[in-house]
Amino acid sequence: MKKLIAIGAVAISLISCNQEKTAYVDTTKVIQDYKELKDVEAKFEARRDSLTQLITGPQQQFQQEVQEYQQSMNSMSAAQRQAKEQELQQKGQRLQQQSQMIGQQLRNESDTAIDEVVEKVKDFVAEYGKENGYTYIFGSNESANIMYAKEGLDITDEILKELNESYGGEPTIEAPAEETETDTTSAK
Repeated sequence: MKKLIAIGAVAISLISCNQEKTAYVDTTKVIQDYKELKDVEAKFEARRDSLTQLITGPQQQFQQEVQEYQQSMNSMSAAQRQAKEQELQQKGQRLQQQSQMIGQQLRNESDTAIDEVVEKVKDFVAEYGKENGYTYIFGSNESANIMYAKEGLDITDEILKELNESYGGEPTIEAPAEETETDTTSAK
């Protein structure tokens, strides 16, 4: 009987030693509320507005040229009309290509900057996990990678607080967002 109790005690101690510390982070919330990502988005929004202003002037000038042509086209010969239309068509195509190039360049730069921030968040969570003894920290999002988790395993707010503090001092205090019942229970 004593051997049975001793074996049971050893088994219980092995089981308790083998328990892994796990948690999860709502990745959508972290990305939405991370101050650095908001700053990057604001920077690219301002840059987009600035670049839009650069292309707006030439586009307005082009529209003015088209209107002037339309007003004077009846007094032109067929050859003059054809030459002017070809010229306007080429200008319009160049402006469109410029606009598309600027937009693509801005998208590429924005994607690269956002990818860098996301990578920084991943590295931060990995380091947080190591420092706090986690075996696993799972990511959860709208597609419900985690269908159920025991109450208290959601460390999103802790991660977000420390991440924002490491980026820029004190975390900003915002009014709590209204959450529906499905929002708060979908990841738990």
